[in-house]
Amino acid sequence: MKIVDLHVHSTISDGTMSPADLVDYAIEKGLKAFALTDHDTIDGILPATNAAKGKDIEVIPGIELSSEYHGKDIHILGLYIDYHSDVFLSHLRAFQNSRDVRNEKMCQKLQTAGIDITYEKLQTAFPHAVITRAHYAKFMLDNGYIKSMSEAFDKYIGDYSPYYIPREKVTPFEAIKVILEAGGIPILAHPILYHMSTPVLEELVSLLKEKGLMGIEAVYSTYSTSEERDMKRLAIKYQLCISGGSDFHGSNKPKIDLAYGYGKLFIPETILTDLINRRPYGN
Repeated sequence: MKIVDLHVHSTISDGTMSPADLVDYAIEKGLKAFALTDHDTIDGILPATNAAKGKDIEVIPGIELSSEYHGKDIHILGLYIDYHSDVFLSHLRAFQNSRDVRNEKMCQKLQTAGIDITYEKLQTAFPHAVITRAHYAKFMLDNGYIKSMSEAFDKYIGDYSPYYIPREKVTPFEAIKVILEAGGIPILAHPILYHMSTPVLEELVSLLKEKGLMGIEAVYSTYSTSEERDMKRLAIKYQLCISGGSDFHGSNKPKIDLAYGYGKLFIPETILTDLINRRPYGN
């Protein structure tokens, strides 16, 4: 049976493989298809689809949109988005502008800690990438301010650290609306990672379903067997499709491999087929 991976990142956001290299690696791993779902950007999709031309691999145009619900980061994946849509691109610029403002402010705050960092320096160090906190950590590591990437999050840029500044985020309901307007399939990414109680998570899923949510990432690299089973039950309860992804980032998450996660991940092609059949504007 062919396998797929519906949650993958490239150097365009916080992964370490270029979109073209991901295509070759996906073929090497035996994938039928993978979704390029970089954070708040679609800039890697065209290079990936160009690299896939004439090869036995499908690149699914996707995105991972950051949103906020009751003080928690909630990520919404969009699969099969029309990334040429003017309406979608207009919304995406608003997402990206909020990230730019946050980065400018966080750099200023880190300077008070004696770190010689500016947003311009980050952009120079990581050209063509959407700057995330992983880039801050890599910059500080490369410049000798820390001894490990985890130290950056513990001391400087973790959610509860003194130099962290949260983004002004949209709601997950708005993220779903944007994805639907682009003809895409909205998926709730890695719900277990939000550490919500069962009633709170079910309330969120119910509300998202009302706004057009089509699937839950029920198969994921870090899930235990029982967690995967619980997420599949949740999907069935709310008549949602099951999605699955490794959340591959290359060497930024060195133990998580494309398609196989920690080694036991298995995402059959049938999962993708079910999602395609749920697409709002045809196959």
